Amino acid sequence: MSNKTDISGGVANSGSGEDRAAFGFRDVAVAEKQGLVNQVFDTVATRYDMMNDAMSGGLHRAWKDAMVAWLAPPRHPRALWRALDVAGGTADVAFRIADKVGANGEVIVADINTDMLTVGAERDAKRFKPRTPCHFVTANAEALPLPDNSVAAYTIAFGIRNVTRRRQALAEARRVLQRGGRFMCLEFSQVDLPIVREFYDVYSFNVIPWLGQQIAGDGEPYRYLVESIRTFPNPGRFAAEMEREGFENVSVRRLTGGVVAIHSGFKL
Repeated sequence: MSNKTDISGGVANSGSGEDRAAFGFRDVAVAEKQGLVNQVFDTVATRYDMMNDAMSGGLHRAWKDAMVAWLAPPRHPRALWRALDVAGGTADVAFRIADKVGANGEVIVADINTDMLTVGAERDAKRFKPRTPCHFVTANAEALPLPDNSVAAYTIAFGIRNVTRRRQALAEARRVLQRGGRFMCLEFSQVDLPIVREFYDVYSFNVIPWLGQQIAGDGEPYRYLVESIRTFPNPGRFAAEMEREGFENVSVRRLTGGVVAIHSGFKL
């Protein structure tokens, strides 16, 4: 039986007063963006992991491994050690954390999209259960239904760029983290080398939507995802955003020539 929980009734979309947001290369009303993003992931949910393999040549697995290895979850914590994986519907990152923690661990998978959570909960029901459970909750990154100071780690992989109000999401991440807790974000970034960047652009804007059409039956969601990567801040700017929201000891690791970056920060 699935341990998927729907607590969306307690989640509100609070913001900073801004009335416009980027949806790929389009400028849309803040109130409109979340619905558009939901449509994207409603369309791709059942093929999401398959498309990740196809788009990245399987590299997304190594990138997620690298983030969890840097997080270094405790193998056998003496007290309950709780991690929150946001925008983690299919539980790829959550399973990696759960497999590392062992006794006295718990991983909460939060996603605003119920179709993605359904995929994750179905995967969870089929896997060998370690002693660290995963719980699935419907939640908006901008208004998390968790108490203050309630998690030791907050992870988000390839999800922060889909948030309508990034500043609010970062503030929420810091709120739910315990003192000494760690925020980690894995996100697509900007390629370092000009020659590689040119190839990457051709691949992104032509091959990825084509793969989406062939595998997921629709190329348009992946055109948006490519555009959202290009409009996301570079590592220095995003690190500065984290610092403005109160994270300390902020550091960045760039992988695969800058295709992705892992951001780390602490609530001290």
